[in-house]
Amino acid sequence: MTEQVNTQDLLSIEDLSIVYEVDGETTYAVNNLNISLKRGETLGLIGETGAGKTTTALGIMGLVPNPPGRIVNGKVIFDGEDLLQLPKEKMRSVRGNRISMIFQDPMTSLNPVMTVGEQIAEVIQIHEGVSKQSSFQKAKDMLEMVGIPAARSGDYPHQFSGGMKQRVVIAIALACNPDLLIADEPTTALDVTIQAQVLDLMKDLKTRYNTAMLLITHDLGVVAQVCDKVAIMYAGEVVESGDIRDVYENTKHPYTKGLFGSIPDLDHTVGRLKPIKGMMPDPTDPPSGCKFHPRCPDATAMCSLSEPEPVLTESGHTARCFMLQAMAEPLAVQKPLAAQKPLTELNRVQG
Repeated sequence: MTEQVNTQDLLSIEDLSIVYEVDGETTYAVNNLNISLKRGETLGLIGETGAGKTTTALGIMGLVPNPPGRIVNGKVIFDGEDLLQLPKEKMRSVRGNRISMIFQDPMTSLNPVMTVGEQIAEVIQIHEGVSKQSSFQKAKDMLEMVGIPAARSGDYPHQFSGGMKQRVVIAIALACNPDLLIADEPTTALDVTIQAQVLDLMKDLKTRYNTAMLLITHDLGVVAQVCDKVAIMYAGEVVESGDIRDVYENTKHPYTKGLFGSIPDLDHTVGRLKPIKGMMPDPTDPPSGCKFHPRCPDATAMCSLSEPEPVLTESGHTARCFMLQAMAEPLAVQKPLAAQKPLTELNRVQG
C-alpha cells in the first residue's frame, strides 16, 4: 500500500502585518509575513532581537496586547479556519488545546502559588472537561513523560531547577496533545547540557504525537538539529526561507550570509569573525526599499528605492534580494517549499 504524503498546510500565514501604537508613534513589528507549516513539520524562525519573531507567535495565538498592538492586515489560516476571524470564546477553546505555546522564561510562565500538578491539571480540566481526579492523574502522567517523578506534582515552581521548570512548561503545553506547538526560545536560559536534553525531549514528543512545531530561536545550531524548514526574519519580514538543507548549504540572502559569518566555522580557521555591521533599523521609522540595505555590503542604488519581491533560487528556496532577480522569476507570495530530510549534523557552524 502506498503511503499518502500530506500536502495540506496545517498553518498558513498570509500577508500578516502587526503594529504597536504608543504616544503617536507606530512601531511596524511584522510586515506582510508569509509562512506555512504542515502537520508534523518543524519550522525554525530565526532573527535578531526585534525582528518580530515573538510578535508573530503572539499574532497566531491571538495574544497581541490591544492596546497598544493591532493586527492591521493578513490571515492566519489554521486547519482551514482564519483564527483572526474567530470569536473570542472559540479562540479560547483553540488556544492551549489545539495550539500551545512555550514562552521564553519558564519562571514567569508558572504561577508561584500553585503546585505544578495543579497548573497542568487546570489546562486539562478546562479543555477536556474531565473530573478533577482524572485531570490530576493525567498531570502526573505528563510529568513522568517529561522526566519528572509524579511524586513531585505537589511541589511549587521555586522547588525546581531551571531545566525542570522548562520541562513543566513543556508538560503544560503538551497536556492536550496540540496540533501545533509554538516554542519561543525554549532553551535560551538553560546551560548546554540541559538544553540538549530539552531539545531531545521536544523532538521525541513531537514525533510521538505528530505535532507541528514553530521554533523561535537565535541559535542556528539548534535549528539545524531540530527543524525541517527555516525562515530568516529581518525587520518584520522573512528575507529567506525554505528547506533547512537548501538554506544552510546554498545561502543566498546577504543577511543570512552575515548570520553564518558571525559564528565560528568548524571547517576553516580564521583570525576574526565577520559580524554584520550596524544595528537593526528603528521599527518606528524603517528604511525605504529593502530593509537590510543600510547594512548590506552588496547594496546598490536600487535597493533603497523599492522593496524586492521573493524569488525562487536555483537551490529551491526563496529569498528577497535584487541580486537574485536575474536568476529566477519573482513569486507573488513567499511560500517555502515542502521540507526534505532534515540535517543531522551542522558542519558549517558550531551551535
